[in-house]
Amino acid sequence: MKITYLGHASFLLLGEKATIYIDPYHLVGSLPAADIVLITHPHFDHCSVEDIKKISSEKTIIISPAGCDGELHTRPIAPDDKMELDDITVRAIPAYNIVKNFHPQAKKWVGYIVEMENRRIYHAGDTDAIPEMENISVDVALLPIGGTYTMDVNEALDAVKKIKSRLVIPMHFGEVVGSLQDAINFSTKSSVPCKVLTKGESLEKF
Repeated sequence: MKITYLGHASFLLLGEKATIYIDPYHLVGSLPAADIVLITHPHFDHCSVEDIKKISSEKTIIISPAGCDGELHTRPIAPDDKMELDDITVRAIPAYNIVKNFHPQAKKWVGYIVEMENRRIYHAGDTDAIPEMENISVDVALLPIGGTYTMDVNEALDAVKKIKSRLVIPMHFGEVVGSLQDAINFSTKSSVPCKVLTKGESLEKF
């Protein structure tokens, strides 16, 4: 299984049995067609219809919370829902701001835990460090660190302490808000191993 960072909060999970995209945005180059697309919430940099169409076929399954359907034919999901797709399990995790108003809890937007090929990958979506993270146990956690709309570096460091994860990868930096230096600062202070990926870079051993 391979995790490829596509920039901002966008990732490609490539396994033997499935190709999964999470929040595809500003995609460039030749990319494999998606079996599954996971959308965390309807903001333009997470639910990009143009980018989703680039990697979709008539067989692609698109999963999203309320508000993301529009031009897309999606399967609805809400926090704490679970879907079984052949050998893949997708579980929706709450994602929201505690003080900020950009991602209200009442919207029921999500992050995801993807279970595939004996690995559990958590994409937190746009969120703060929320209490629900204390119940998460995964191999890899993909966490926003850019601030303004999500956790900043210090808040993400608190999230790391809540989540049980063997490895963390920072995201949500470099395009809309946050910088590569923010990601590097996060990695140097993380209490668990951290890998900073640049756009297009992949991780295969984890």
